Formats: sequence, structure tokens, C-alpha cells
Amino acid sequence: MTAENRLSSMSYHAPILVISDDDSSPLLAALSEARLEPSAIAGWHDAVDAVTRLRPSAVVATAGHDATLHTLARLVATIKPYVPLIALGPRSDLPENAIGFDGIGFDGDDLARLTARLRAALRVRTLHATTLRRLIEDGGVTPTQAHDPAQDATVLLIGRGAAYPALSVALGERVGVVGALSIEAAAKHLNARELDGIILAEGFSPRVVDAFLTVLSEDARFRNLPIVVTAPPPERPIDLPNLDFAQGEPTRIITRALPLIRQHAFEAQLGRVLRSLDAGGLLEPRTGLLTPAAFERDFAAAVYHAQSRGDGLSVAKFVLHRADPRSRFDTARIVSRLMRKMDFGTLQDDGSILVVFAETDLRGAQTIARRLMAVMKQTSHSARRETRIDPDVSLATLQPDDSARAILSRLTKLDTRRAAS
Repeated sequence: MTAENRLSSMSYHAPILVISDDDSSPLLAALSEARLEPSAIAGWHDAVDAVTRLRPSAVVATAGHDATLHTLARLVATIKPYVPLIALGPRSDLPENAIGFDGIGFDGDDLARLTARLRAALRVRTLHATTLRRLIEDGGVTPTQAHDPAQDATVLLIGRGAAYPALSVALGERVGVVGALSIEAAAKHLNARELDGIILAEGFSPRVVDAFLTVLSEDARFRNLPIVVTAPPPERPIDLPNLDFAQGEPTRIITRALPLIRQHAFEAQLGRVLRSLDAGGLLEPRTGLLTPAAFERDFAAAVYHAQSRGDGLSVAKFVLHRADPRSRFDTARIVSRLMRKMDFGTLQDDGSILVVFAETDLRGAQTIARRLMAVMKQTSHSARRETRIDPDVSLATLQPDDSARAILSRLTKLDTRRAAS
């Protein structure tokens, strides 16, 4: 079967499969009422066969049969495009690709929350199908997923209680962590960078927690963001499909949050791939910045045009000390998000980041670089403890008769001089 034929079989109308030994499960009626159709049901004894035969668009599994759930999860993970797996009322640790859903009592509020979560997950499936189609059209092959999306995930941890350090360590072992000791600090991070989840720990009153969640639910940017709160749930429902409440040991809380975080990171990864395709493959999908080859070409052209028109042009080189690969990619994404539309940059093989500031003199470049560094320094990445990234920056500006190579050479000399001092 060709790649095109395989893609044509990825029907958006594949059924949503409910795994339940209750043939009259109210889930089917809820899916129909939410217009999430078609749907099908299978018992646990033939769940694996049903997934193989139907290749569903999503699987919702009722509680019980933990061993079968793990087998089912491994099978679901092989299907392309992405098939969300939601496990109701989980009683033990879930497979990595199984999203837990507590409190299912089949009343109106529970079913509304479940269908909202399912709808959000199905949007990721649609995005994955679109990405696969675009990749086939551009390259003629369907790629395999290169790495676990959680490796690229960054989560905001908010709290100021005794459990905060333990949560920070447990979370930092799995994903990148940005810490905030107040709601005000958290708001700044939410506005400055892309995040894949929020853990709201202890240290805040129920009124503050309720107000914070309400603000998130009213902002379209954060509505599908995974949010795990370690306090008891409020009495009134909050319209956030990926909101969970989890208490207990830090490792349990993080394990529960990870499937939703991984799904969101996968969605962000797909978005970057599509932007790269829109740019003709000139953007590096993991960073959103130019590939090194594209940067070299665009930088030479920018220098030529600036010389021809008499415009200003400056270049910044950010060197990230003690940064592991995850933090370098994350910092590059921060730069991609915050730099001006007229500017462009790249993540180099040595882990440094080059950014070209178009039509900008040295004073203006210093102002922009300080703003970027202020955000970088708030990023913490460590499995053992929070470590603030403390980048060094070198700046060079275009001189008469300069070439692109001459500007980069001055930056290299500045780096060497700083390292020796």
C-alpha cells in the first residue's frame, strides 16, 4: 500500500470505541448527544480485536482490567494518526499514552467534562492527520515519531508550600520546569512563553485558586492547557477540559499529569512541523528558528541589503552555560516566540543562539537582548534542583564594508575574550 493510500484510509469518521462490559453504557448516549459520532462498544474480552479491526479515532476505556489496558495502550500507540486513549476511574499507574479521568459517575457534569476532554484530544488527532498528509505531499514518505514529545515539554509549577521542592524535583526528572511562587509571577510566564501544562500546588486559598482557574478558562490561549491542582476541587464546575485534581505523593501527581502534558507537547510539536512546512523546510521544527543553512543564506542576504540601503543591522550571540539539550531547545523556542517579526535566528550546533536584529543599531540591539535574557533567566531545568540559565550575550553591529563572515568573526572574538576574562 502506498503512502497516499495509507493516508486515505485514515478516516476522520473512524468510530470512537468504548470499552465496557455494559452494553447499555450511558457513554454512547453522551457521545451521540455531543455529536461525537459514530461510536461503537466492545467488551474487555474482545477489546484488542475491536481496536485492530476498527482502527478507531479514539478509545474510552471503563475501569478495571488493568493488564488488558496496558496491552490495549501498546496497540493504540502504533496507530497513525494519533488515537487518544482515555481511561476512566484509573486504580493504578496508567500507560504513558493513557489519559486518566476521575470522578465518572455518569451524571451530566461528568459526561460534559469527559466529552470536552475527548473533543480536545480529537483535535490533536486531526492536526496529526493534517501533518502526515503535508509531509507525504512534500516528501513522499510518512515519518516515524523521532522522540517522546515529553522531552520537549515545559511545565509551569506554581506553589509556595512544603511540597513545592519535592514536586519540583519529581517534575524536573521528566520535563522542563518553570517555577513561580505567586500567581502574579505565573501570569508573566503564561504571557511570555509557550507551556505544556501547569501544576498548581499548595499555598493558595480556595478563592485564589478558583479565580486563577476562571481566568484561564476565559482565555482561549489556555483553555486546552493541562492543569493539575493539588487542592480539592471547587464546588462549581470550571470549563477547562484538561483540568484535573490530584492529591498524594509528588510522583503520583506528576505521573497522573504526564499523559496530558505529553499530548499537549505533541500538539505543539505538530504545530512547529506545519510552520516549518509552510516555510519550505527552512525552519527547524524543534525550535521554530531557521535551520543553520537557511540562517547562513538569509544572514548574507540581510547584510548585503543593509549595506546597499544604508540600514542598521546587529547580531546577538547567546551562550547558554550549563544548559542541557532540553533547555537549549526550550530557550530557542522562547527566542522564536519573543523576537520581532523582522528578526531571525538559529540554534547552532554548539548550543549557542544567533539572532539578527534587522534595521537596529547597537543601542537598540542591547535593549532587545536584555529583554530576551530576562525571560531566559527565568527558565529552570534540572533533575536534582532548580538551576537558573544565566546566558552570556555578545553583540556586534554592521560596519561599513562589513561582510557576514566579518560580523560573526567579531562575535567569536568577543566570546573568546569573555571566556578568558
